[in-house]
Amino acid sequence: MSFFEQVYEVVRKIPPGKVATYGQIARILGKPRGARVVGWALHQNPYFGEVPCHRVVNGNGEISCKFAFGGEFEQKKMLEQEGIIFNESGKIDLKRFMWDSR
Repeated sequence: MSFFEQVYEVVRKIPPGKVATYGQIARILGKPRGARVVGWALHQNPYFGEVPCHRVVNGNGEISCKFAFGGEFEQKKMLEQEGIIFNESGKIDLKRFMWDSR
């Protein structure tokens, strides 16, 4: 299975109302320095709707300004519909909303 397919497999497991970071997914896959490649994989996600790439954010709890499936406002809207709350700076509280992948 390719690294991109492995990324999609992990992201499929993130439940509604939770987020993961690019780095977290890379670490799960044994590539602790692979956060950028995770981002590339999600940007090219051929399974949109099946792989919830909107649930992946950066390590600061910020959404991607280059969300490939409707832009950053669409990503934010999708997360808010799942109960994710953004603070006044537009960040997600990762202590509250981070997916526990164990």
